[in-house]
Amino acid sequence: MAPTLEAATEPQSTSEIQDVINQPLKQKPNLVAPEPEHCPGPESEKAGLADSCAGCPNQKICASAPKGPDPDIPLITERLSGIKHKILILSGKGGVGKSTFTSLLAHAFATNPDNTVGVMDTDICGPSIPKMLGVESETIHVSSAGWSPAWAMDNLAVMSIQFMLPNKDDAIIWRGPKKNGLIKQFLKDVEWGDLDFLLVDTPPGTSDEHLSVNTFLKESHIDGAVMVTTPQEVALLDVRKEIDFCRKAGIKILGLVENMSAFVCPKCTHSSEIFKATTGGGRALAQEMGIPFLGSVPLDPRIGMACDYGESFFDSFPDSPACAALKGVVRGLATSMKLDPETVIPAE
Repeated sequence: MAPTLEAATEPQSTSEIQDVINQPLKQKPNLVAPEPEHCPGPESEKAGLADSCAGCPNQKICASAPKGPDPDIPLITERLSGIKHKILILSGKGGVGKSTFTSLLAHAFATNPDNTVGVMDTDICGPSIPKMLGVESETIHVSSAGWSPAWAMDNLAVMSIQFMLPNKDDAIIWRGPKKNGLIKQFLKDVEWGDLDFLLVDTPPGTSDEHLSVNTFLKESHIDGAVMVTTPQEVALLDVRKEIDFCRKAGIKILGLVENMSAFVCPKCTHSSEIFKATTGGGRALAQEMGIPFLGSVPLDPRIGMACDYGESFFDSFPDSPACAALKGVVRGLATSMKLDPETVIPAE
């Protein structure tokens, strides 16, 4: 019989899943003896303090373990009070162009000078947002008000661990708790100011970074998440898992975008399918999962060029079909957020 996850571990109950989602930073104390019969539980509010704890070898361990809600959550909520809309960019699959899409989406919002946009790069081990937005050489300035983000444009702010590295090629070799701590600092200590939109770029998966962002932002309200996929079934498999994560975590799914849907020749603008949609692609997945389909963004090689040089694709190649597609995505996203599309990004 083939090994399964259920055979290796006990299945997670609904309450256990919710506990992980609601308190991702909480770790069970390392006990030195088995829990006695009348133990209130090593993670309970009474751990180490109840009458039944007297004489237990674990009493000091349980009494010193962190209890209750994170005291920094109200501070984060207050710090982010000037941000109108917070959007997570998720996928579950690596290589679908999530960070590239985030940078393009930020530039699309910023084409309207009335919008002020922020991008928070939570891909701690692979921070590519600063390169794509042309602020790779920036550093973090600290004042009495907090950390100042780097400004890629007059109305586009960026925060990333890349600004903290002594050498841009240094690897970040961190375990989960340290990554979670930095994400908290990006929310609690950065002087974001008044923003219309904060885009949170995330790494692939459904683990530490995603749980932390959801927990830290829950009280200050997340508008929802945008799912990014490519057309082939290999990518859709992981996006389904990300959609399941959002539903269990209570994150609204604003819509799904099919990235790199086709290759557009920059000479003749002829479109060719590079990643064949063998099972219907992003549109079919959105219909299957009952979520809005925001649109398809074609693969234009000049997008990669603009990202490498840290330039706005909309300024450099305004006639590209990808620009029109991205603006359509923004309008669809505005509709999902119950905003006026013409106010968010006016038609030309």
